[in-house]
Amino acid sequence: MTQRIAVLGATGSIGDSTLAILAAQPHTYEVYALSGYHRLDKLFALCQQFLPKRVSVPMSAVDDFAHRLKAAGIDSDVVGGEAGLVDIATDSQTDTVVAAIVGAAGLPSTLAAARAGKRILLANKEALVMAGKVMIDAVKKHKATLLPLDSEHNAIFQCLPLAIQQDNTQIHQSNHGVRKLWLTASGGPFLQQSFEQMQQASVAEAVKHPNWSMGQKISVDSATMMNKGLELIEACHLFDLPEDKINVVIHPQSIIHSMVEYSDGSFLAQLGSPDMKTPIAHALSYPDRMDSGSQPLDLFALSGLEFIEPDLQKFACLRLARQAMQAGTQATIVLNAANEIAVAAFLDGKIRLTDIANINEQALNDIQLPPLNETADIEDILAIDKIARHLTDKLVAKLT
Repeated sequence: MTQRIAVLGATGSIGDSTLAILAAQPHTYEVYALSGYHRLDKLFALCQQFLPKRVSVPMSAVDDFAHRLKAAGIDSDVVGGEAGLVDIATDSQTDTVVAAIVGAAGLPSTLAAARAGKRILLANKEALVMAGKVMIDAVKKHKATLLPLDSEHNAIFQCLPLAIQQDNTQIHQSNHGVRKLWLTASGGPFLQQSFEQMQQASVAEAVKHPNWSMGQKISVDSATMMNKGLELIEACHLFDLPEDKINVVIHPQSIIHSMVEYSDGSFLAQLGSPDMKTPIAHALSYPDRMDSGSQPLDLFALSGLEFIEPDLQKFACLRLARQAMQAGTQATIVLNAANEIAVAAFLDGKIRLTDIANINEQALNDIQLPPLNETADIEDILAIDKIARHLTDKLVAKLT
């Protein structure tokens, strides 16, 4: 039976890889819905190619986009804003939601999909960084399926026993023998450069990732290693472990995507070419396997694999992520919000790359909020996010 897919964040790099796989499997998958925000011309071209039944765009663009589709003879229902994304994510015709919207904007629709019991392919880190407990509780309560798309989390998922894949609390059972998880990091474009060189980095240098093709925000996060910090927080929630059970190791070749360390001394690792189509194909077809279209890994071409301990002075954002996870959900919300504001300021040329970590640390220290209680929901989370963004804007203004 054809699986109907909603790709939320269709115009980004995850959308590109997902749609390439779906296009190659037309008898297995139907592109039921697409969403886009900034690149509406690209979204229009995707609508021409895939003829989705539903499309979500910014509220201000609904009428114009609907007119363009109609003029092109494309019969799609066009919805707008956060409500439109939620409507698509909970649509009874949607079987699988690819949650690939960047930033906090992806949280409401991802959580709505969980509460609707959908199969969720998660690329949106913020859903777990900001609302990890709420999200995981919703997945379990409503019998949704949550499959990680990040190459690192997907690698760990593949290296865990089936019992843990099906119930993350099983990771604590001694018979499974899980000792630690290891997240690999490329080290980004400044691994071999000094902190002083990072201070002078241009936007073009910061977004030029050595191994992966990604959007600007996530590329900057990779350059500061905040991306790995967010992934560490995400892994804590996905795999029900405290942060001290998750190690980060820099592996510049990006061939080993992550590892699980077992109590008998074994390390199980998932290897592959640095291509997001591999984890996406795994999640789409799970528990089966299918051809992803990615270039097979040539073991004979590998000259060597390196493993380096991160420098937490140079890459302070990784240290801050651990501190935030120890402090609790309100701190991870603040860190994520501050980082989004700081990265945007860097991309706009207002601050230096190394200012991002300083702003993030100041936000964590200065924004004192009471702990979220057990009944906290998305409204409480978004309220903290809003406060943190407002106060971080002030921190950025002081620097500029």
